[in-house]
Amino acid sequence: MRWLVLALLFASGLAHALEADVRLKWFGSVTALPSHDAIRFLDGTPQRDQSVDARLMFSGGGGGFEWLVHHASTMLSGDGVALSRQNQRAVPGAFDSVPSGDERRLADLTWPIDDGKRHDAFHRLDRVALKYRRGRWAFTVGRDAVSWGSGRVFQPMDLFNPFAPTAVDRDFKAGDDLVHAQVLLDSGADIELLAVGRRDAAGDVTATAASFAGKVHGFAGAAEYELLAARHYRDRVYGATLRLPLGGALLRTDIVATDLQGGGWRTSGVLNVDYSFDVGQKNVYVFGEYYHNGFGGSSIVPLAQQSPLLLERLARGEVFTLMRDYAALGGSVQWHALLTQNLTLIANLHDASSLLQTSFTYDPGDRQRLEVGFTLPMGRRGDEYGGLPVARSPTGSVLTSGGGARAFARWVFYF
Repeated sequence: MRWLVLALLFASGLAHALEADVRLKWFGSVTALPSHDAIRFLDGTPQRDQSVDARLMFSGGGGGFEWLVHHASTMLSGDGVALSRQNQRAVPGAFDSVPSGDERRLADLTWPIDDGKRHDAFHRLDRVALKYRRGRWAFTVGRDAVSWGSGRVFQPMDLFNPFAPTAVDRDFKAGDDLVHAQVLLDSGADIELLAVGRRDAAGDVTATAASFAGKVHGFAGAAEYELLAARHYRDRVYGATLRLPLGGALLRTDIVATDLQGGGWRTSGVLNVDYSFDVGQKNVYVFGEYYHNGFGGSSIVPLAQQSPLLLERLARGEVFTLMRDYAALGGSVQWHALLTQNLTLIANLHDASSLLQTSFTYDPGDRQRLEVGFTLPMGRRGDEYGGLPVARSPTGSVLTSGGGARAFARWVFYF
């Protein structure tokens, strides 16, 4: 696929202004594992991990055309890599959801650089797209990102690489190989058509591994709505979104119904409200969200015994929870023009376990950002956020996965 990059550069002729930007990122974490954690039993605690990433971003075009190419060089190192080399499960979130492969994407645009017992270095093309816009029409072909839905923490309507609820780095969503078209209607509404190509588990390009979707976005008085119909892998998916102002607040809801190929329906959705206000000349933003996972269960069972429907979506990165009902509260406070604190609390409404994440972001300008924070699971052994049972030790005690408190730091520099 490198020829496609060269073709895009040639097509632009480089006669129009070429924009080039670079993002450097370092992310590090330290995770303190509880005494009953399986990884602690194998490798001790704390677990230390880090990633370093250089993202080169090029764009240009003219005459209605635009092209973009993003090339990322990444090195992962630490205990997570060492555990994966031993075929053991790595610490969840150790690398902050860094895309590391294209096994299921249409085009394999990832190439290894070096690897060892405790490190893995590679480079990949995360954006390779040609865009065309003329009048009311817009088209995109290549590797790009699409985000649908209205969730603040959970995104059931975003079928294409949604961020995990605790993802720290949200600067760039992982790209998919797609064809996207959008048209603006006289009423102000717009229609989007999307096709995403993928490979199946055997590495073959098939329609059953692809997604084909259409979405209508429009207005009804003060309300805003979206209607979705899709063929996603082997299932049919239908969704509806409503956004409605309530005084100074905004109410949003997404409802997604999946017609399973094997028969039956699963319905997921979110309902949230958020509000911004000032306290003592400080900007404050708060939100509350309810999430229903139609693929989750009402009780915790070992991961291997979970529903295949849930396991499939966990593996694809479409859902991130095991049970059905969750509540999330959160917000941000701008303590200073350069310092902002973000906080999110996620609660499992079945087993009463919860997850608290907070971070402080120091942003001295457009070119640099420093973020530090921690994630604290709160629950008993066997709860979703207290540590899921995965095995037994030689003495017969139950060993778990997850449940470790994690401190993290992220530094980003643009030039």
